[in-house]
Amino acid sequence: MDRRAVGSHAEGIARRYLGAQGLELICENYRCRVGELDLVMREGATLVIVEVRLRTHSRFGGARASVDRGKQRRIVRAAQHLLLTQRALARMPVRFDVVTLDAGVGGTIDWIRAAFDTAP
Repeated sequence: MDRRAVGSHAEGIARRYLGAQGLELICENYRCRVGELDLVMREGATLVIVEVRLRTHSRFGGARASVDRGKQRRIVRAAQHLLLTQRALARMPVRFDVVTLDAGVGGTIDWIRAAFDTAP
């Protein structure tokens, strides 16, 4: 499987997991010039931007450590773009979650709610 297919597979696992937890999918793989959003979901009245990270080993800190400040900034910018183009979504409170899949740790899924905010 190539890198894109592996990423798509991981996003599918996360989407199904979050769906089973009651979240509703709005869109996936939202792309714009400033970045990409893996999953855009709704939990009640809250818009949830989900970054999905897969790591096959924890040599560099695992999937959770891979969502550094730079990655967070790109996600926030892409979310701002989405909200500018989708006015109905802009009225909702926004939360940034991370779902990690660590294949090297027995394939565990970790859902980190409010993993970061929009502060620089």
